[in-house]
Amino acid sequence: MSPTAIILTLGVYLLLLFTVAWLASRGVTQGAFFTGGRGTPRLVAAIAMVGAAMSGVTYISVPGSVAADSFSYLQTTLGFFVGYVVIAYLLIPLYYRLGVVSLYEYLDQRFGLMAHKTGAWMFFISKILSASLRAYVICVVLQGVLYDHYGIPFAANAALMMALVWLYTRRGGVRSVVWVEMLKTILMVGSVAACIIFVINALGLSVGGALSAIAESDYSRILFFDDALDRRYFWKQFIAGIFLVIAMTGLDQDMMQTMLSCRTQRDAQRGMMQSIVIQVVVITLFLALGALLYIYVDGRGVDIERSDDLFGYVATQCGLPLAVGVLFILGLVASTYSSAGSALTALTTSLSLDILDGRKRYDSTTESGARELEHLRRRSHTLVAVIMTLVIILFHQWSTAGAITLIFTMASYTYGPLLGLFSFGLMTRRRVAPRAVPIIALISPLASYVVTRNSEAWLWGYTFSYEILILNAALTMLGLWLCSKRE
Repeated sequence: MSPTAIILTLGVYLLLLFTVAWLASRGVTQGAFFTGGRGTPRLVAAIAMVGAAMSGVTYISVPGSVAADSFSYLQTTLGFFVGYVVIAYLLIPLYYRLGVVSLYEYLDQRFGLMAHKTGAWMFFISKILSASLRAYVICVVLQGVLYDHYGIPFAANAALMMALVWLYTRRGGVRSVVWVEMLKTILMVGSVAACIIFVINALGLSVGGALSAIAESDYSRILFFDDALDRRYFWKQFIAGIFLVIAMTGLDQDMMQTMLSCRTQRDAQRGMMQSIVIQVVVITLFLALGALLYIYVDGRGVDIERSDDLFGYVATQCGLPLAVGVLFILGLVASTYSSAGSALTALTTSLSLDILDGRKRYDSTTESGARELEHLRRRSHTLVAVIMTLVIILFHQWSTAGAITLIFTMASYTYGPLLGLFSFGLMTRRRVAPRAVPIIALISPLASYVVTRNSEAWLWGYTFSYEILILNAALTMLGLWLCSKRE
């Protein structure tokens, strides 16, 4: 695929992106930047939520993961479904009842200001790392297929991407993000479905023949019950999926800002459940595409060194029609820009309202208070964009093989204290010593890391997968219990 075709594809998408963002941002008030005006239609929120849950890393890594893990990712997805039920019928009613703008206001009401700040900082660090890693993976792909051709350094690549993300989110905030996420979902799913059709044609198969080829291949195994020590073991993946989605969606300002922009609690709940049904279908499409891509390269004797390179290499350099490469780039940039924009808006909200105490100005009815909040929000928005750019550049020194696994593993450490704090607050009536909260939030991930590094020696050969999150949250709850008293 030529650099000219890539530039044209990028240009068309960016024109579409800024048009949608501009239309969505018209008439946005100061409060609507953070909440979307509480007027998002349920179906729009459900479709946007699919896009919010799937980044460019999903787009690249899930198809490539089929070689090592087959379709075992569906085991985790089944856990996601249970987690979404918990979010829809436990957390969403809580958030609507309290009328929160930032989710971490709950911690203030339950445990006090120190817990509020701790939760906000844990989210801020977690989201900066995970969002920057997602953006970095895509920057690497674009660097290889476009920027290297013109001798443009990686730092300029990252800075340009974040500058464009900053520009399209600076006015509309959550409202722009929701509509751009819906656009992303449509483009990403459409590109994957179209690529599947092109690959099936290249293999000379019918749709039925392709399904048979996938079923007969070594890539199609879904359930793993035979070895409890295997990281793909069903119950490990299923249970971890439940807690991962509760932590990374239900306790994540980035993910929940879409659903909390719905008109009513009932709309948000129904939209949440519609979203997970669509997500299961979309993830199955990604896995099917991965299996077909491996069947395609196996038949041509092509060796793929890194699983994350599979989709991009086959789409742009393996003899498929130009349309496949165009669709790959289109889906890639759509997933990247919307995910980065969503994360930037959520981080701006948390930094402004939670960490820098802008919530007091948000509630202010005076003109000076509103003006101060706007200045604070604009400065925070720019600062977060700069930090994300720097982190992306730092990630350039690291390997991104199996990025989807790296993101979930990283989240297991950083979201564990958040899950522990919310769970302890909802399940008990005990009051925690305020100064103990940040200490516990630091000790729990460190203790979890020590346990997981030595689990094979200490636990008869057991190796941890994503269930690190459960251990981390349990240690946090234990620490909170030891430092609390009955109310």
